[in-house]
Amino acid sequence: MSLALAHFSFLAVWICIVRHHQLRDWGVKTWQNQLILWSGILCALGTSIVGNFQDKNQKPTHLAGAFLAFILGNLYFWLQFFLSWWMKGLPQPGPHWIKSLRLSLCSLSTILIVAMIVLHARNMRSASAICEWVVAMLLFMLFGFFAVDFSSLRGCTLHLHPHLDSSLPQAPSGSPNIQMAQVL
Repeated sequence: MSLALAHFSFLAVWICIVRHHQLRDWGVKTWQNQLILWSGILCALGTSIVGNFQDKNQKPTHLAGAFLAFILGNLYFWLQFFLSWWMKGLPQPGPHWIKSLRLSLCSLSTILIVAMIVLHARNMRSASAICEWVVAMLLFMLFGFFAVDFSSLRGCTLHLHPHLDSSLPQAPSGSPNIQMAQVL
């Protein structure tokens, strides 16, 4: 199971990064987009921690990872939902019912997280674990629903914009091929 969670964490980070760039291209303000990105990345980190530090062996670490995975994961999808609700100009790919489905899944996830915490506090570990697994599956489903949002993507290009430090020697301008041609 830990290997599956590690793979999911890796994929979740990439989904968060692609979504971040998609929202940036759609004109979402930087601070909102950064908040969403970091809550998603911390959710993925928490999922990796949960998978690598089992409850029986490292309970405090496992619980910290569970907090990141469940609470910040739920926050990530609520932020995504509210962003699409508030910013009427954002593209809404997919059928109209997808927004209602996301609202339902986010609401159910929130209710189950509260139930999970209450049941855990009352030493009802089995019932709490059931809630935990259902929430995990809901979060996996919500990540999967980004396929609808990504369906309009035709390609993805990474552009690096280096921060030039004036105290460092500058590289010659032009492409490496042009520089090589000048040397020859």
